[in-house]
Amino acid sequence: MITQDPIKIRIAEPHEAGAIAAIVVAAYAKWVPLIGREPMPMRVDYEKAVREHRFDLAVEGETILGLIATVPHPDHLWIDNVAVAPVAQGRGIGRMLLASTEQRAIAAGHPELRLVTNGAFESNVALYTRIGFVVDRIEDFLNGKAVYMRKPLHET
Repeated sequence: MITQDPIKIRIAEPHEAGAIAAIVVAAYAKWVPLIGREPMPMRVDYEKAVREHRFDLAVEGETILGLIATVPHPDHLWIDNVAVAPVAQGRGIGRMLLASTEQRAIAAGHPELRLVTNGAFESNVALYTRIGFVVDRIEDFLNGKAVYMRKPLHET
């Protein structure tokens, strides 16, 4: 009988910056034709970002399946990026990362989560809405729309 390792979430190590960058590029590549440019997460220096911000990884055995990057602020926890490797998409990994981050934010006393996504990424906006995020505002950004969203947190 073949058993599969359970998916675990752990904090990224600085030496994993290259693997993180590769997942981000692969995950966001599908949006390039839609918006006519690389999405902002594809332009990040991940060597620097992993040193400066928290990245939580969804891993199965030794394989990184996805990531979420967060930055704490006094009045919220900012979600800077959520990306899942294309081969792992559709398995609920993004939702798992978001749920884990929400629990961590509640434990740290953050009253809400916030993020921004491209308005052209309609499936992402729909996912965030389904899990409790609301649109805070929409702004023009690089010939498109930046959709700022927030999710108030309550201890359960």
